[in-house]
Amino acid sequence: MAYQFDFSFLSEYWPELLRGLWLTLKMSVLTIVLGFLVGTVLAIGRTAHSAWVRRACGVYVEVIRNTPLLIQMFLIYFGLASLGLKLGANFCAILSIVINISAYTCEIMRAGIESIRKGQLEAAQCLGLSRLQTLAAVVLPPATERVYPALTSQFILIMLTTSVVSQISAEELTSIAARIDSITFRSFEIYLVVALLYILLAVAVRGTFWLIARLVFPRLRRLGTPL
Repeated sequence: MAYQFDFSFLSEYWPELLRGLWLTLKMSVLTIVLGFLVGTVLAIGRTAHSAWVRRACGVYVEVIRNTPLLIQMFLIYFGLASLGLKLGANFCAILSIVINISAYTCEIMRAGIESIRKGQLEAAQCLGLSRLQTLAAVVLPPATERVYPALTSQFILIMLTTSVVSQISAEELTSIAARIDSITFRSFEIYLVVALLYILLAVAVRGTFWLIARLVFPRLRRLGTPL
């Protein structure tokens, strides 16, 4: 193989790659936070006493989990535009990822909520706590702690999945890499660099979640649970 590696173009395009990396990080943080909040609300709905609330949340989860993220993104970006509602590419990218991740987060959090013993709920009732107080103080903290490793893996996967938003021209890392590739024709070099940047970003995100676990969940710190 006579292929000659040439990374000299990076000196010119590093600022653009760093800008794409920064946008990927911001998009990841925003979608993780919003996805967790929406998913937790859905999980509460999935365990609610009302049958119609459980069914409505269940239908949402099944529809989202059984359709590809890319199709959901196309429906929001191209579908709404065809109906006359034109939204920005970055906004549509974030919205579609939040919708997608919330369905998966819902099922993870539901497993955590259902793991809470009935005795703890009965004790909360004996103390006169309202349902909202019971959720906030008795149910959600230990439920989140128990499924935290699963949530961490899911959120890192979503961070890596942000690469598909380049399909609707959202200016994140993969999209910028594709544009640089079209100019320099150094496909192997540019995507090798981008792969390394994603690895570094994933390690940084996982390290952040590890620190959060040590600060927020003392039991995980004592047990040394891997994330």
